Amino acid sequence: MVDLALQIGGDLSVGPTGDLALADGATLTLQRVLRRLLTNQGDYIWQLNYGAGLGQFVGQPGAPAAIAGVTRAQLLQEADVAASPPPVVTTVAGNDGTVMATLTYTDAATLQTSTLSFSV
Repeated sequence: MVDLALQIGGDLSVGPTGDLALADGATLTLQRVLRRLLTNQGDYIWQLNYGAGLGQFVGQPGAPAAIAGVTRAQLLQEADVAASPPPVVTTVAGNDGTVMATLTYTDAATLQTSTLSFSV
């Protein structure tokens, strides 16, 4: 499937032919994973359980287990992320209170394994 290339927090961009840029495959799955992780539950009124709301953890004392649990649960609900093998989420609390998260998941369509790392 193909969709518009739009990273969360970004803007639409122009593709090589002068039309709107498109995303598919692993890039599209990454866009969907990021949108799901950064969207707060309840923000989509037609799908109230959508979103991990990881932004709620920013500025709070590090909670690696809670971040890992919420992230894993939301990844398992994403249609573009394969349920088998299940996504792996590891979180490590830093001395400064930040939590480093690393996600490893398999794209359901391409069966390509992807890794995403970020700090909360």
